[in-house]
This record gives sequence, structure tokens and C-alpha cells, in this order.
Amino acid sequence: MRISPEQLPAQLKRQLLQVYLVTGDEPLQVQECCDAIRRQAREQGCADREVIDAGGAHFDWQEILYSASSMSLFAERKLVELRLPSGKPGADGSKALCEYLDIAGSEDVLLMVAGKIDKQSTNSKWFKALDRAGAVIQVWPVDARNLPGWLRQRVSAAGMSIDDDALQLLCDRVEGNLLAAVQELEKLKLLVTDARISARTVLESVSDNARYSVFELADKALKGDAAGSLHILHGLRAEGTEPTVVLWALTREIRTLYEVQQECPTGQGIQRALDARRVWKNRISLMQAALARHNPASMAVLLEQGVKVDGSIKGFAGGRPWDNLEDLVISLCRG
Repeated sequence: MRISPEQLPAQLKRQLLQVYLVTGDEPLQVQECCDAIRRQAREQGCADREVIDAGGAHFDWQEILYSASSMSLFAERKLVELRLPSGKPGADGSKALCEYLDIAGSEDVLLMVAGKIDKQSTNSKWFKALDRAGAVIQVWPVDARNLPGWLRQRVSAAGMSIDDDALQLLCDRVEGNLLAAVQELEKLKLLVTDARISARTVLESVSDNARYSVFELADKALKGDAAGSLHILHGLRAEGTEPTVVLWALTREIRTLYEVQQECPTGQGIQRALDARRVWKNRISLMQAALARHNPASMAVLLEQGVKVDGSIKGFAGGRPWDNLEDLVISLCRG
């Protein structure tokens, strides 16, 4: 069955299903849905959690079948978490997923976390099988029109209220980035004294915020400001920011640039391609500046450098993460 992220908490209270598929490309909402499922699974006795990463080029789908047939060492129930960033399991994966549902124990819970699944894939055999066996939660980005309502709901859930002027100011501040919005709300909770957020409170939060921002870093790098970008990068490092967060902010922009470049190789229709990816209007000039500096060869270098940074963070690639991040920032600035 299909349920929305907003419906998930109520569904989990009623019953923990055997299968959950969480799909989408909005990181915060995907993470929150998965956390809710993991939490409920633990409460229902799934003390053992097995994580299977199907994102590698040489992944063997027999792993998930082995998981279905093996007993948990630590609990009667286990949570099997299957991660598929591409959202496309292929022929072998489709067959394995259908077979898993046939042989898996009724007590185990499968949480499949996938990237955005296209309309064609929703008609595939594996998707329909998962849909019948449990719940499919499709996460959609929150656009500019729906962002105020989403933010107001979060404010209310935190036990606060917000003035209309403050709400609009906050929307302009976060520019559609839900992770940034949550971070801003956490700061505002510390500043308000009467559980009401006013425009003055939002302005004070912004003006008193001396912390460097990963979003400022991304904007300066897109603009081509190498000196400013490195200054912010060093500040983030000094503050103890996790390099994973910095990498996420940069690769998000790089992936958008790559997709637009592939879609518009002649440089025509870039504005339309950026609009289709919900790039906010006041950032389109930054994206266009970066696209003007980069060609397919330099874009390929950026993607490779992003993989190298990720590998150095996880320990299977050479170099220090922050040094590799410097190289990535400089390459993005220079083109």
C-alpha cells in the first residue's frame, strides 16, 4: 500500500508491517521516515539489524536471499535494511526481491531505502510485490509553494507558533533546504521565550549566527570565489563540522550541474533545466556561472574527486578528507 510520510507515524502505531520501501531524493524526509521505522522495529523486538548495501557495481543479490534464510544470532526478530541508491535493482535484483518475499520469515522486517524510483519502475514486478507485502513511502521534495505549510507544521510539532512575517523570512532564509530549515528551527527554540517566533527573533538568529555555513561555501564555490570558499571551509573544519556534511552540500550542487550539462550539451535550455530541478531563482545565476566554467572533462574530474573524498572519509581511499575537500572546492571554483 502507498502511504505518505505524514501518514507513516499513525500506520506504525497500528501495525509494524513486514516490508517498508522508502524512496525519494529528499534526504531529511527519507532519513526521518527510516528512523521512525527503525525505532518501531526495535520496540517490536527487532534487536538485530542487518545492513545490506546494494549500491556497488559488483553486488551479489544472493546476499539478501542468504539473509532471508539465516537466523538472527541475537533476537527472534531482525530488521534487514537494504540500501539501493539508484532505485533500480535490475533483472537479478528484481528476481531476488520477489524470492526474498517468498522465503523470508514472517517475523523479520525488510526496510528498503532507495533513490527516486521513476514511474516506469512502479509498474515493475518487484515494486508491485513490495507494495502488496507492505508499505511504500514515496518522498517528494517540498517546493516553494508548500514550504510555508511544511515549516508551520514543524513549528507546531515543536510546541511553538510563528508569525506570518517570520514564516516568510524563514522560508527566504532556507531557500527550500529542509535540513537547513530544521537547523534554523533548533536555534530558534533556544531563542524564543514565549513559544512564539516573531520576525525579530528570526532576524536575531541570523545576525547572531557567527558560524560558517556549508550553504555559503557551496554558493561561493559555484560563484568561483576560491579564496572565500577556502576561508569558509577552514572555518567549518575549525568548528568541528563533519566532513560528510560538507561533502553532501558540494556534491548536491555538482550532481545538479552534471545533470543539466548532460541535458543541455549545447548550452541551450539551461534555465528550463534548472527550473525543472527546483533551483531557486536567486541561485540560478550561480549555477549558470559554474556551468560556464566547466566542460564535460572538468565535470568528470569533480565527480571523481567527490568519490575520492567519500572514500577517504570512509577509510578506503587515500588522502585526508579535509585535504581532499580543499581539492574539490578549488576544482569547482576554477573549472
